[in-house]
Amino acid sequence: MKLPTLAALLAASAVTLAACGGAASGTTTTTSGGGSPSPTASSGAGIHAATTSLGKVLVDANGRTVYLLTADGRDMSTCADDCLKFWPAVAPGRAKLGVPVGSTTTPGGTRVATVAGQPVYTFANDQAPGDVNGEGLQEFGGTWYAVSPSGQAVTGAAASGSSSPSSGGRYSY
Repeated sequence: MKLPTLAALLAASAVTLAACGGAASGTTTTTSGGGSPSPTASSGAGIHAATTSLGKVLVDANGRTVYLLTADGRDMSTCADDCLKFWPAVAPGRAKLGVPVGSTTTPGGTRVATVAGQPVYTFANDQAPGDVNGEGLQEFGGTWYAVSPSGQAVTGAAASGSSSPSSGGRYSY
């Protein structure tokens, strides 16, 4: 077999194996996290803690704040089509946190990372790393809160005393 043909075959096999590696539905308890935001989902690498105007919260690999929705249950997402346009699901990946991380699916079948069993999302209106514009918003059947490093909802602003959106809040480690 010629080398270019072998390389193409190996690349196709790797793509096929990667596609078959994840669960199609339900909950997968793995080490996972979130990454860079996009209109449909955050890709999955690098959920970590950073300091924002709310104090220490979880952010994705690009520093975008990670949120939970109070309408969701343990390993159960209620965020569907319109919701996901504003609140992209953090796709499962790898992360090292002091709490369990895993994944579940949204009602439409999109995989979403979980932190301490809670599905997590980013907010489309957070424009810069460390923004917390989604904090305290009541939409899609519940309230959105940033996620603390312990996996709990951050229900009050550490620096500002209100849950109103911030403008351009940067983060630090």
